[in-house]
Amino acid sequence: MNHRDPGPPAGATPGPSVPPAVALRDLVLGASPRWTRGDVAERAGVGLERAERVWRALGFPAVEDGERVFTDADVEALRAVAGLIEAGLVTGESETMVVRAVGYHLSRLAEWQIDVFLGWLGRAPGPGTARGDESPLERAAELLPELEALQTYVWRRHLAAYAERIPTAPGPAGEQDSAAAPPLPGEAGLRHSAVGFTDMVGYTRLTRGLEGAELGRMIDSFESLTGDVIAEGRGRVVKTIGDEVFFVCESASRAADIALELTARAQDAPELPRVRTGLAYGEVLARYGDLYGTAVNAAARLTAVARPGTVLVDTAFSGELAGRPEYELKGLRPVSVRGFPRLRPVLLRPAREGRRKAVR
Repeated sequence: MNHRDPGPPAGATPGPSVPPAVALRDLVLGASPRWTRGDVAERAGVGLERAERVWRALGFPAVEDGERVFTDADVEALRAVAGLIEAGLVTGESETMVVRAVGYHLSRLAEWQIDVFLGWLGRAPGPGTARGDESPLERAAELLPELEALQTYVWRRHLAAYAERIPTAPGPAGEQDSAAAPPLPGEAGLRHSAVGFTDMVGYTRLTRGLEGAELGRMIDSFESLTGDVIAEGRGRVVKTIGDEVFFVCESASRAADIALELTARAQDAPELPRVRTGLAYGEVLARYGDLYGTAVNAAARLTAVARPGTVLVDTAFSGELAGRPEYELKGLRPVSVRGFPRLRPVLLRPAREGRRKAVR
């Protein structure tokens, strides 16, 4: 039986007494909340305990009995989660972890977007806010599908990019016709990769003297620079952590080129402090968009002991670059850091003779 809520008529806007935040909430949801948690579980054909577990994993607070905060979209989403398990794409054991990963990444995007919309709705009508006799909320109703379409496009492009990286195994006649299946969610996705951390030196001291707008501009500049260089070098940003970016590459040489380019470009950017980078190579566990393993920890520790404007790598990483004429490697004295009583850093520099290989 279909219990879909017809919602408000198309193009309808709430009365002037409705607070902008509530109006925007209903606009985003497509309907005013009408269902309790018990209603949603019943209509989706899912047990109440499981429905609550999925809701919490998405990052939302607990809902009291009788509280009407759900719409038909919540019912359909819960059915979709159950359908993924029935299809075998997600295992019952990994359901919560998969949902938590989706909720974590999308919540960060949603927080930024809703701040933008609320600020835009609160501004006086003028160029770039509303057209003709449209209210800001009516204009927002037109822009929301465009924003959703853009997100879907970017998501699909990233899916396509990762699909191209899936290794293939030789077929019976030596042809590359059978794709090697990637690890299923919840399984160990172990692979050898080069990982790195780059941070801004003296960030804490600098932020004490900056106003909010200035700090925002500096962070934007850092994220733009690192994002561009990593993308150009065919790496991937795993995540940004305050003044630090965590990235991964399939090969040590690509990571080395990225790190050296980041150092050079930051030095030429007057609005940024100098940066330092730690790199390591080894087996890492890929899990729901994040990476874990000894190599990750080693790269983080190397970053912490690197001097401004330098790149430090571990011995495994330097071994991957052995014999490469475009790099200069210099072993340094071992250091004792958390988790590594004798971590041996290797200083990475571009070769003095000739131009350093450009990041491609």
